Amino acid sequence: MSTFAEFLINGVSLGSIYALIALGFVVIFRATEVVNFAHASLLLAGGYVTAVLHDTIGFWPALLAGVAGAAVVGAAVEFLVMRRHRGGDHSVLAIVTIGVDILLATELTRRIGTDILALGDPWGDAVVTVGPVTIAETRIAALLAAALLITAFLLAFRYTSWGVAMRAAAENQETAALMGIRLGRVSLGAWAVAGGLAAVAALFLTVFPTPGLERATSFAALKAFPAAILGGLDSTTGALVGGLLVGITESLATGYQGDLTFLGRGIGDVAPYLVMVAVLLIRPAGLFGTKELARV
Repeated sequence: MSTFAEFLINGVSLGSIYALIALGFVVIFRATEVVNFAHASLLLAGGYVTAVLHDTIGFWPALLAGVAGAAVVGAAVEFLVMRRHRGGDHSVLAIVTIGVDILLATELTRRIGTDILALGDPWGDAVVTVGPVTIAETRIAALLAAALLITAFLLAFRYTSWGVAMRAAAENQETAALMGIRLGRVSLGAWAVAGGLAAVAALFLTVFPTPGLERATSFAALKAFPAAILGGLDSTTGALVGGLLVGITESLATGYQGDLTFLGRGIGDVAPYLVMVAVLLIRPAGLFGTKELARV
């Protein structure tokens, strides 16, 4: 039971990080109805800025710079690329984000090279022991930070003018525009917020027990994609629930991998996608997604 509890707590912590990334997918989708496949590059950009600056200006200022840098990159992608094609087919715009991701990822991986960059976090490899359960301090910090950020976002989404404008745009963009809501500003803010959340997620994906930031770090965003899909791409609550489900599933599948050899190696990497497919077979719109009705 102690082993199960350790895997479960690690899974909840990892799931909260995935929830931050999934929330970025959802924010952009609600604001623009476009699936952003460039999200992995925003995560890598935020982590890279933090890793490069932490020796010069210290960890916390570097983290703020990383969050700001990723937000600026996200806003720049929206302003320079996506805004030029507003009103176009959403499937085409999703493909455009793939092209943006390739460009950004190529440049960032060129800069990182074969190095593994440390982000200078203050927790190091410290652990907390509660009875027979041992948890890394970075996992606890990730859970607390994710809970704080998600709560702040949900409050802002519900009670601020920006949140009201985004909800109106998600409901009906044409009507929102007629009511005076500036859709360009809403979209710009959504991309910036998604970038900032991705930068925070990059921090906790690259600290202990992982070695640091590397070229493959951006692949973690692909694990958060099933979380957004199974929760519902238009649901902020779904992003949270989906992230936790994916994190717990991955942690348990990886932890008990020795007992699941009949399923093949690497079941922990595949398990989130299996859960996504199972959920979509029952609820195609996701657990909390809005079911589209078609009249014939």
